[in-house]
Amino acid sequence: AEFPTVAFKACTQQQNRNLKQSRVPAATAPEEVLAGSACVGAESLLHILSNYGRCGGAKTSITVGVVGYPNVGKSSLINSLKRSRACGVGAMPGVTRCLQAVQLDRHIRLLDCPGVVLDSGDPPAAAPLRGALAPQRLRDPLAPACAILRRCPPQQVRGD
Repeated sequence: AEFPTVAFKACTQQQNRNLKQSRVPAATAPEEVLAGSACVGAESLLHILSNYGRCGGAKTSITVGVVGYPNVGKSSLINSLKRSRACGVGAMPGVTRCLQAVQLDRHIRLLDCPGVVLDSGDPPAAAPLRGALAPQRLRDPLAPACAILRRCPPQQVRGD
């Protein structure tokens, strides 16, 4: 009741309008639906969002911020719910550079935010691991590679 959780997979189509949404709930979706390009779980998420807009029987407008690490699918989630390319998306972090408001319907507005990376006090080599820096902008790719190798068990790296 306080922290609803919805399984959701954004649409991965490369078209401009009418992005596909599967009406099958994500919890019961067969593998071929989950592996396809259609969005899964949108109906449940839209239902939860519209319920937040109901206040004492009156329908009010709500604004929902979509916040998270860089390149995790914030813009793709919004595009999937809107069923059109309302926000730019890309494989590299940093496509979303400023806050963007997208009107989903009369009562729901979504805010697409740039990726948020909090300073954890880790060494600068860890910044690319958190998605804070695009790999192409690295001056020295060796330091992040060593940081990854330190976190992995040796047998996993060797492929044992």
